[in-house]
Amino acid sequence: MTDTPTPSAPTFGTVPEDRKPIVVLVRPQLGENIGKAARAMLNFGLTEMRLVSPRDGWPNPSAGPAAAGANVILEEAEVYETLADAVADCTNVYATTVRKRGVTKRVVTPEEAASEIYAEPGRSAFVFGPERSGLETEDVALARSILTVPINPEFASLNLAQAVILCAYEWSKGAGLSQPTQEEVLPPAPQDELEGLIGHFEKLLEPKNYFWPETRAEANRLTLRNLLTKPAWNHLEVRTMRGVLSTLEKARRPRGEG
Repeated sequence: MTDTPTPSAPTFGTVPEDRKPIVVLVRPQLGENIGKAARAMLNFGLTEMRLVSPRDGWPNPSAGPAAAGANVILEEAEVYETLADAVADCTNVYATTVRKRGVTKRVVTPEEAASEIYAEPGRSAFVFGPERSGLETEDVALARSILTVPINPEFASLNLAQAVILCAYEWSKGAGLSQPTQEEVLPPAPQDELEGLIGHFEKLLEPKNYFWPETRAEANRLTLRNLLTKPAWNHLEVRTMRGVLSTLEKARRPRGEG
């Protein structure tokens, strides 16, 4: 089995490392979820993870496989005993929660938080709580803002990686990440190939009386031409369609005959 290559941290976008928001996981419970969160981070160019009192200790052997190649995040993750220690160097701290938990703070969306992070100086942190219970009131009290998203009130349950993706994606919009390369688009077929396709259709349709009656023949030919020239057929598509017509044109042979 070929190992998934591990990308190095400083290769994403145009934002300096010390201006990227930190992802802080408070008392995470499962190594798999830490790994999935790391994968989500690296997808969108975030590279610094901090762990606050992970339940099963650190490092966790279950995190690596779940990270699917984002091992650089796990290898450089820092562990803290308290959330206060983990965000001590941050000036913009966002507590992710769907409830205010009795704490009166300004509430922002991931998009609003991303805009603030780019506009304001200092380090920023997205803080995520344990998988089952989320952040406690004391955790939220340490933050400058509450970060939440519009969500179905009858099912307001996001897993840890999903929550990380929402925040990381909105931040990534301004990070200068490159759009994945699109599949190469072939140029349109030259006119002579298109004329050949139209002629092939007419050749097969003529003996079937498609252009009958004579009073409708010209209009039918024009409609057919308009139909076949509307798509921007490329060379491969024209050739494929000609192959289909040639197959239909041949006399049918019983199956099994060479």
